[in-house]
Amino acid sequence: MTIPAERLDQITHRFAELEARMASGTLEGDAFVQASRDYAELEPVAKIAAQVKAMRAELPDLEAMLADPEMKAMAEEELASIREALPEAERQLAVAMLPRDSADAKPAMLEIRAGTGGDEAALFAGDLYRMYERYAAERGWKVEPVSMSASEVGGFKEIVANVTGTGVFAKLKFESGVHRVQRVPETESGGRIHTSAATVAVLPEPDAVDVQIDPTELKIDTYRSSGAGGQHVNTTDSAIRITHLPTGTVVTCQDGRSQHKNREKAMQVLRARLYEAQREATQGAEAEARKAMVGSGDRSERIRTYNYPQGRVTDHRIGLTLHKLPEIVAGPGLAELIDALIAEDEAKRLAALAE
Repeated sequence: MTIPAERLDQITHRFAELEARMASGTLEGDAFVQASRDYAELEPVAKIAAQVKAMRAELPDLEAMLADPEMKAMAEEELASIREALPEAERQLAVAMLPRDSADAKPAMLEIRAGTGGDEAALFAGDLYRMYERYAAERGWKVEPVSMSASEVGGFKEIVANVTGTGVFAKLKFESGVHRVQRVPETESGGRIHTSAATVAVLPEPDAVDVQIDPTELKIDTYRSSGAGGQHVNTTDSAIRITHLPTGTVVTCQDGRSQHKNREKAMQVLRARLYEAQREATQGAEAEARKAMVGSGDRSERIRTYNYPQGRVTDHRIGLTLHKLPEIVAGPGLAELIDALIAEDEAKRLAALAE
């Protein structure tokens, strides 16, 4: 996809303008914050645009040098190098110029729930959580559980965690959907393979200004936390249930022993769910643009199968199978899957622009 020279000039001019404003020392408050954000978003685009402009500018000079017998060999070599590198630089620039999801830079709320499969589904939910935890650690992200409901046999019936770091939602947003596992449970004496499932939802965590919640539209109940017993059973009404009356959204949190902290965490989850509902409504209005995406993010969509007997993981949306199940479940190997999903999404959106 060739970017017109006029568009490259616009990018260069805009970036130079932003650099000058940032260096002027006259920006304050919200104006400085906005300019800093614009600068950070445009900088990688401007760098690639400068590379493309420089390569394009070299071509006519090198072609002219072909007429000089003494310079011909060197010119041919450099021409071949630029003609090989330019299409990839053009592609990178086109990708960098694609419209960005406004939530890409945000932290995310990761929700994992055991689905069909009973105890085995809960164990699989625990495996998925640890996979994302290790993937996050590789990137220097922080994962903090917000609420959880542990299973008696291990794993989780449900776990909600906050993931913070650079570009969290951009990397994890295609993980939403139904994850299926095929393996022999430890409790299976006959060696039969069972199929279980867990649902993953990745929600961008909004800034305070993104979602305004009227306290009068909330119904807040307190109750006693339930648990596996022993010293962790809560003897006070510290668990929180918040109902957002206009939408009927219900959030509970009983993880902490402090009612105040549970309420704070529940509000954090509520904001994320309401923000996602707003985004879905907007994207619903832009259905045609959304068709280009790798996945719809629909929680009922089966997106991936983890087959333990064959050591493979298949992502059904892009038809990719990797025989690297141990590395993927361990965390680091997940990067290859996620990067492939992002690349496919970029390719589809570039193709849609070219139509």
